[in-house]
Amino acid sequence: MKAVDVRAMTLDQIDDEVLKLKKEQFNLRFQRATGQLENTSRVRVIRRDVARLKTIAAQKRAGSMPDIAPKAEAKPKVVKPKADKPKSDKPKSKKPQSAKSRKAGAKKTAAKKSK
Repeated sequence: MKAVDVRAMTLDQIDDEVLKLKKEQFNLRFQRATGQLENTSRVRVIRRDVARLKTIAAQKRAGSMPDIAPKAEAKPKVVKPKADKPKSDKPKSKKPQSAKSRKAGAKKTAAKKSK
């Protein structure tokens, strides 16, 4: 069940739907206990639908639900051309060295210092 569909319902309809889903959840629980449940994902779907219905019902009761209005037309995005930036003369940074090459470089540096 989609949230848009639930928001279009009245509070009484939502309460009836919650009651219906609770009964189905009860039956699914018994089916699972007796090993007769084939569609195990249905338990999860029912649980989430109940939560969705209760959430929207609570929002409606609190009065925080705005009336559903059609969305305004989206304004077209204006793409601004990027300014040409002068390329710098600096060389690009080196890639990070692997641990093995760092050790080899450290050995060479230590050998130079000891001479």
